[in-house]
Amino acid sequence: METGLETLSVSRDDHGIVTLTMNRPEKKNAINELMWRELIMVFDEVADSRDDRVLVITGAGDAFTSGADLSGSEAADVSSGAGAALHSMRLVGRCALRLHELPKPTIAKVNGVAVGAGLNLALGCDLIVASDTARFSEIFTRRGLSLDFGGSWLLPRLVGLHKAKELVFLGDIIGAAEAERIGIVNRVVPAAELDAEVDALALRIAKQPPVQLSIAKKQLNQSMSVSMAEALEFEGVAQSLAFSSRDTAEAMLAFFEKREPNFTGE
Repeated sequence: METGLETLSVSRDDHGIVTLTMNRPEKKNAINELMWRELIMVFDEVADSRDDRVLVITGAGDAFTSGADLSGSEAADVSSGAGAALHSMRLVGRCALRLHELPKPTIAKVNGVAVGAGLNLALGCDLIVASDTARFSEIFTRRGLSLDFGGSWLLPRLVGLHKAKELVFLGDIIGAAEAERIGIVNRVVPAAELDAEVDALALRIAKQPPVQLSIAKKQLNQSMSVSMAEALEFEGVAQSLAFSSRDTAEAMLAFFEKREPNFTGE
């Protein structure tokens, strides 16, 4: 268990799976300024570590996260003028970008409510697995606020423009089954099975070749902002690198020897 963090707990296992738990259960894991900064710090650590292969993000207690903490000093910061508010929001944006650009697969394990910036934090992960008791909302307009943490970019790409507008304009709270139906959530499982489902999924991903996964994530993330010609060129470069990697050689050898490959990231 990683020490020195006040709002998060971080653990690592022998397979390269990092579990980051937002740890303010008394506040439904609402994200204050310190948590934004600690999230950035952990994202950077995972990005830089060759041993870390998959990042799982979840929340302590019965919530994923209720979004930004708008009580106390955080509320004072955003109400004290445009300059202070913009400073705070740039911190939020920096955290969202770090998550989006993190070169390792990420999984949101949504165990309860995920609303506002909390929903968009989940959307910023590569996969979302939710318990059947999870609830989601782009609740911003009901609080007199605008979208943040990348929601204006992420949501239309996942559910389409018209559905995104409905979710944002109304700010309705939707259940896990509806979130899965419209494409927000990859999988919904009974609450009692959530940990086992995510553990198994993370382990499957952790056993894949890490460099190739990182490149695939980059390819898919930029797919809507590049031309077909640019995508093909990137594919060619990436595949050329793959052909010369030890992990590709290991995959071929394992295939012929009828065994599971052991990928090392080389």
